[in-house]
Amino acid sequence: MPDQVNVNEHANGIRIPLKSTAEGLALFGPQDKFMRLIESKTSAHLFSREAELVIHGEPAEVEWLEQLFDVLLQLIRSGLMLTERDVSYAVELAKEQKADQLLDLLRGEIATTQKGKPIRVKTIGQRHYVSTIRKKDIVFGIGPAGTGKTYLAVVLAVVALKEGQVKRIVLTRPAVEAGESLGFLPGDLQEKVDPYLRPLYDALNDVLGPEQVVKSLERGLIEIAPLAYMRGRTLDDSFIILDEAQNTTPEQMKMFLTRLGFGSKMVITGDVTQIDLPRGKNSGLVEAERILKSIEEIGIVHFTEQDVVRHSLVQKIIMAYSEQA
Repeated sequence: MPDQVNVNEHANGIRIPLKSTAEGLALFGPQDKFMRLIESKTSAHLFSREAELVIHGEPAEVEWLEQLFDVLLQLIRSGLMLTERDVSYAVELAKEQKADQLLDLLRGEIATTQKGKPIRVKTIGQRHYVSTIRKKDIVFGIGPAGTGKTYLAVVLAVVALKEGQVKRIVLTRPAVEAGESLGFLPGDLQEKVDPYLRPLYDALNDVLGPEQVVKSLERGLIEIAPLAYMRGRTLDDSFIILDEAQNTTPEQMKMFLTRLGFGSKMVITGDVTQIDLPRGKNSGLVEAERILKSIEEIGIVHFTEQDVVRHSLVQKIIMAYSEQA
């Protein structure tokens, strides 16, 4: 375990010793970006003096800031490079006295990219999602853009394939914009389908690398197809991901869910605020959640704007729109 932060109590606040200039730079962020972010979330006063950080403020504010910096310094001392998102999320957790949960989150790897970079869950919601997928055969991941719903599902699918838990990965999404048949678009099937499935390719390329993805597609280890091509099939020993599920009709969703074969796992992801179906058409995702919520073997995980792991502005945009709804 890394050293706990040694905090000396003072009547007018607390002082947190720093081990080196490099540690201070990692804590404060480039051009003190992290420190300014933290200061914007509190009325306490923060300033550095020689090899220490000094905090003055109301006892309740000082208490959560102490926990925050304790956790951030432990992460830095364990070799983790903090990001703005990590610091922002740590602040949210610290205000609820939960910042210590970040230690387990950011230290655990679920996989590595093809470049060797560790892939970790970034929020408590993501951790719950990953553990639910590992435990249950059908899981719904429902929430706003940028929460990692599809990306984490693809990562876990690749891990399952590599470990021999499944024999292939099947990725699909409804091609609503082009119509279910895709018949009127020029080009062969691959050319027609690719634009709608691009996000799935992007996640695969990140984890496996483009060359390995091409080889896996050629060997049939990975199959990427529009939802219409799932009809009439039973998928055994497969990890199946349905993306953009809010754009399925109830009939399509029922058809998809009943494709589940022996030794298979299904993950269905979608954002119910982004439904592009024609007016008057109900969303299969909304209906499936209502009908299936009482089945214990099916996992339903809801993400919130707190789970958004994209640029901090994305979180603010989502919150602004949800307030208008």
